[in-house]
Amino acid sequence: MPFTTHDRFVGKLQYGLAVLLLLTKALGNAQTIDTSRTRVITSFRVDLPYLGAVKLRSTNEIASSNWLIGCETLDRDFTDYDQYKGYLVPLGIKRLRMQAGWDKTEKVKGQYDWAWLDHIIDDAHKRGLKPWLQTSYGNHNYPDGGGSNLGAGMPTSKEALEAWDRWVEALVKRYRDKVTDWEIWNEPNFGDNQENTPEKAAALNIRTIDIIKRIQPQAKVSGLAMGHIDLTYAETFFRILAEKKKIQLFDNFTYHDYTYNPDSHYPKVMKLRAILHKYAPTLPLRQGENGAPSSPGFGRGALGDYEWSELTQAKWDTRRMLGDLGHDIETSIFGIIEMAYTNGPINRLNYKGIIKSDTTRQAIRPKMAYYAIQHVTAIFDHSLQRIQNVDLTFNKNQVPAQADAILYSKGTDREMAVYGYRHKTSRKQLFTIWMNEYIPTESTTTRNLTFTFANANIDTPVYVDIITGGVYDIPAAKWKKNGNVYTFTDIPVYDAPILIADKSLIQLRPN
Repeated sequence: MPFTTHDRFVGKLQYGLAVLLLLTKALGNAQTIDTSRTRVITSFRVDLPYLGAVKLRSTNEIASSNWLIGCETLDRDFTDYDQYKGYLVPLGIKRLRMQAGWDKTEKVKGQYDWAWLDHIIDDAHKRGLKPWLQTSYGNHNYPDGGGSNLGAGMPTSKEALEAWDRWVEALVKRYRDKVTDWEIWNEPNFGDNQENTPEKAAALNIRTIDIIKRIQPQAKVSGLAMGHIDLTYAETFFRILAEKKKIQLFDNFTYHDYTYNPDSHYPKVMKLRAILHKYAPTLPLRQGENGAPSSPGFGRGALGDYEWSELTQAKWDTRRMLGDLGHDIETSIFGIIEMAYTNGPINRLNYKGIIKSDTTRQAIRPKMAYYAIQHVTAIFDHSLQRIQNVDLTFNKNQVPAQADAILYSKGTDREMAVYGYRHKTSRKQLFTIWMNEYIPTESTTTRNLTFTFANANIDTPVYVDIITGGVYDIPAAKWKKNGNVYTFTDIPVYDAPILIADKSLIQLRPN
């Protein structure tokens, strides 16, 4: 849906005022998490009776869920764990992705200094959090030992690989009582060293998982960690693991696919899943690292050349989370805080963090995406199960003529994303809906559509806006039930997730 220059101007003005208000609230109290009704301010308006806001849940109130949060780059000191540790439990995500940092741990050849990592792992464990620890990157002390940064080559010499083996063994032995989830090397298909072939990546994965499983047989290990999706690279990688009879040692295989429209990549993800299932039909994919920036400009990292804002970041992150959930894929958000890259001539920030930071690595305040993700984690845990085939129609006459009005019940097309879930005990249902044709926009203008769901189970329907957390009544005049067929009339939708849900599935926080 195209927007005019006036729409963009108004959107940016409203966004600027909202950020100013949030900055005013946060000033002098960087560790404060706003829980008020007005903590997320956008121009979003719907003509429905307001009931309240989604009740937030911390990690100790959630048994398990689909979500992970990225705490990457601690190994290179681009972030400071102590600055953001207080934000982790209230976010509602238990599992933390981080690199173990061989080069930072073995700064002097043959000597391990674990103090920095002990501090992080011990604190996370005390908070009830679960580190997902990655064995990356290389070590400068050894010839052909690989670099310590993203894109560096893997260790390849006999001396370096033997040192790698010793470090991995020491790492797993040290943390096996507090860490059960591991990942092997980050984005091997990227690299300053073009010798990071799938054959070498497979060999490193095999030797590493053999060490982990020998020491910790119950360990859960993720492999591949591919940057973007290179189907040819993945095919070779999976084939080698299968031929060596090692593929079933892994619990999942991970990928990182940064696309401007978070919904546009699922056809390629399905191809990647099909390749994996040729060799291991029961193993799942995990989306191991993804996020969008909150600012345009000179920031570092993928997607950095687009006019992002805190609103479009929040839309992107929540669409990616709920899109992955709708495809039965665990997903990790990148990342918890903005990263200050200090290894170049100019200190630059990676704006994908959901907490605002600065080049001194100080946590300043949560962004809109932090709060929007809280709304997702509060609602979507493992008490809900996905409805495999959502049987629905919507009023195609209300879709612009230039749009493709086909809606696939299993997921998404270029126009609309719709997924369904039911509670495992009560069997009550909810549906997630958003317009998915475009890169997230500054506009919050909605389009009213009529949805009909067959085989539904909703007693008291409510409407939820995931970005603001607002919960609204759907009046009797706007819905009807004929047997188990439900029709909802004039439901406002836009390019961020909204829910139609049974009220029992949405807990409200006190006003």
